[in-house]
Amino acid sequence: MTTQQDDPTTELGDFPTLTEKYQRELLAHCYRMSGSVHEAEDLVQETFLRAWKASASFQGRSSVRTWLYRIATNVCLTNLEGRPRRPLPAGLGTPDQMAGDALEWDHEIAWLEPVPDAAVVVAERDSIRLAFVAALQHLPARQRAVLILRDVLRWSAAEVADALDTTVAAVNSALQRAHAQMNDRDLTEDTVDEALDDGQRVLLDQYVDAFWRKDIDAIVRLLKAEATWEMPPFTSWYLGNKNIGQLIATQCPGGTNDMPMIETRANGQPAFGLYMRTKEGDFEPFHLQVLDIRDGQVAHVGAFFEPSLFATFGLPARLRADFRPGDPVPSDVDVARGDHVPTGHEAFTAAPPTSGR
Repeated sequence: MTTQQDDPTTELGDFPTLTEKYQRELLAHCYRMSGSVHEAEDLVQETFLRAWKASASFQGRSSVRTWLYRIATNVCLTNLEGRPRRPLPAGLGTPDQMAGDALEWDHEIAWLEPVPDAAVVVAERDSIRLAFVAALQHLPARQRAVLILRDVLRWSAAEVADALDTTVAAVNSALQRAHAQMNDRDLTEDTVDEALDDGQRVLLDQYVDAFWRKDIDAIVRLLKAEATWEMPPFTSWYLGNKNIGQLIATQCPGGTNDMPMIETRANGQPAFGLYMRTKEGDFEPFHLQVLDIRDGQVAHVGAFFEPSLFATFGLPARLRADFRPGDPVPSDVDVARGDHVPTGHEAFTAAPPTSGR
């Protein structure tokens, strides 16, 4: 990423344009730090509020972009003080489960959330992948910040030390410890695939069709033998395609032609909003799946049972009874309503500072 060369006075004098310009990349940054799209939205708003209040004292020793990242990082660090990390079920340290075991959920855990591609800078999708963000959550907050600033944003050790009010030696030490933890999990921002090819496109079409028909054999064939399945807020996680197939066969309430999917994108990965047929015959949100494809098969599925995510991703609140996979997304239905405005739809707004620069 290159440093912006815009006139700081011009940029800071037009805050609506400033927020529109940087909102999506700052949201990606705050999401990596927090693991929550909901929290990241609030953190970005706090960043712009602090920047607006401090704009009169901006001295131009760095670009406005760097200045905003510095504010955002420290806003995130303050927010993360005393808070537990956001895990996925497999990150809780519990063994994988067998299909048929009792399902247990825990709504008290602050779970890792997926983020819509539409809300972040897509060019950064290599460092926004679900597995990478999940691995970041295992790092202490300051190590997390150092790794993101150094490896994702490519800041120098001196720039990071200045932003975090520490020394270059401390930054280098924190980065070394962070790399060691990430290497233990075999995860870096580079362990990603390219954009979907034709074969993967066919695979996804087959995946949607298999769920629509509830064809367990087909689902098992589309999963890698060592595939994993996680579904927060349920604490269990499942290893192996046949085990996952049995889970879907016995624990999923839908039958044939009960589970249409609408495609979206999350964390730079293919994702689907899966709907479930109701007693009235139409379909309501059930869970949001985020898929990791490797070597022509699905290697990991994160199935997030959080209804508000359908609002975050701008997905319909309901589908008509005659909806079928592959049909155009209806334009005459309400978008699912959550507890916030979907990301990317509203920019920061505030009255101009009362004191001049």
